[in-house]
Amino acid sequence: MPELPEVETIRRTLLHLILGKKIQSVSVFWPKIIKLPLEVEQFTDALIGQTIEDIGRRGKFLVFYTDVYALVSHLRMEGRYTVEQSDEPVDKHTHVIFHFTDRTELRYRDVRKFGTMHLFRKGDEFHSLPLAQLGPEPLEDTFDINEFKRKLASKKRNIKSVLLDQTVLVGLGNIYVDEALFKARIHPERMAQSLSDPEIHVLFESIVETLSEAVKKGGSTVRTYVNSQGEMGMFQLEHNVYGRKGEDCKVCGTELIKTVVGGRGTVFCPNCQNLKA
Repeated sequence: MPELPEVETIRRTLLHLILGKKIQSVSVFWPKIIKLPLEVEQFTDALIGQTIEDIGRRGKFLVFYTDVYALVSHLRMEGRYTVEQSDEPVDKHTHVIFHFTDRTELRYRDVRKFGTMHLFRKGDEFHSLPLAQLGPEPLEDTFDINEFKRKLASKKRNIKSVLLDQTVLVGLGNIYVDEALFKARIHPERMAQSLSDPEIHVLFESIVETLSEAVKKGGSTVRTYVNSQGEMGMFQLEHNVYGRKGEDCKVCGTELIKTVVGGRGTVFCPNCQNLKA
């Protein structure tokens, strides 16, 4: 699943490709992707004549802003946007097409069909699901160390599960939780409540540093991720633990271990990330 760095990279790429384009029509080939409004025809009709004014991001969600509407899009596991000429062949996994008046198209492709789209009047998108209950953005000033401490102190779960909770902090998934915990030298099974103030400070900085560096590198290409121009992210070359089961730790040389934490595959260094009480 694309995480914050990948979605931010897609957002920046699409801004260069579709900003200012006017929607002539919308084709929906898999109606279940459209969650709001309930009638697909209302979705397609509402967007006719609308111009793409901006593209935002909230956690792992893209938000396309038009004259009147905010289209909230979640890519889930395999969702991907591409911009094509209208005469280019349409892939069988393309489920939504936004046809622009200049004869280009924004195509949403999703092999697993898990992605979602919600259409709101601008200004209403943050007051309803799926955005209403999201936590702070880790790369913005709303990510406050004191509030972060309070949230961790209230959670009776392991730290990995807490960091994956989008109501605590948005944008982190399996890749960047593993990487941030390694950078902070914290075992993924440590109970969140057990972390000391110094450990939380280090973790706070590790999250920000890991995500910032990943954004600079265009995200991580793992499995099928590419940006909207078909380019791979390069942060996977910087991974310390994720995807490196059985390899040597880059810091101490200890063999990296893979286990399951909170139902998610998790790679860590048993030496650098020693499990404490």
